[in-house]
Amino acid sequence: MSFWGQLGFQDSYSGLSSELTFFHDHVMFVLVLVSSFVGYMMVCLLKSSLSSRFIVEAQALEAAWTMIPGLLLLTLAIPSVRLLYLLDEVGGPMVSMKAIGHQWYWEYEYGDSSDIVSFDSYMVSGLEMSDGGYRLLEVDNRCVLPYGVDSRVLVSSADVIHAWALPSLGVKADAIPGRINQLGIHLTMSGVVFGQCSEICGVNHSFMPISVESVSPEVFYHWLMG
Repeated sequence: MSFWGQLGFQDSYSGLSSELTFFHDHVMFVLVLVSSFVGYMMVCLLKSSLSSRFIVEAQALEAAWTMIPGLLLLTLAIPSVRLLYLLDEVGGPMVSMKAIGHQWYWEYEYGDSSDIVSFDSYMVSGLEMSDGGYRLLEVDNRCVLPYGVDSRVLVSSADVIHAWALPSLGVKADAIPGRINQLGIHLTMSGVVFGQCSEICGVNHSFMPISVESVSPEVFYHWLMG
């Protein structure tokens, strides 16, 4: 989760979030490199007293300043396209969970049609929150997912459009009535991550947080069976 004064991304709890952070760092490196070079050339031109009125063409120079930016764009486009495909990749999930948005809480379902574990997740008010809790982020029932295995989250809504978003996992999907969107998640460590509804859905839009607890597959199995 984020803290006061934080300038960077939240800690990554999934491989996808790490890939997004690496891509951001790569883009920033290229951006700083290009900006520094352009700034240096501008300063040199402003300070230089040399000029030539007889240069009417420079094909080698034109080829260079056309090909070099093109190569730089390729270094951005290739990892960007790769990341776009990773965002849509679900793989072979071992666990499926359904997240259904309501005004203004989340409902979670595990299992198939014959054996479903379902519960609602409401925000814990400040009066009910224990010491050390996070205001506007704590819920009474956290959804639980195992780390080290592929998981799938099916996102939908029962009333208006919501959005199930967790920055620490690098995932966000709109919850649309009558439609199901899916997310692929591969948690890499244990812990608790927080998110919030990211689509304005009414007067209490700010009060329907998302809390996911990452546990080992063994603990997840006992929790689900219990």
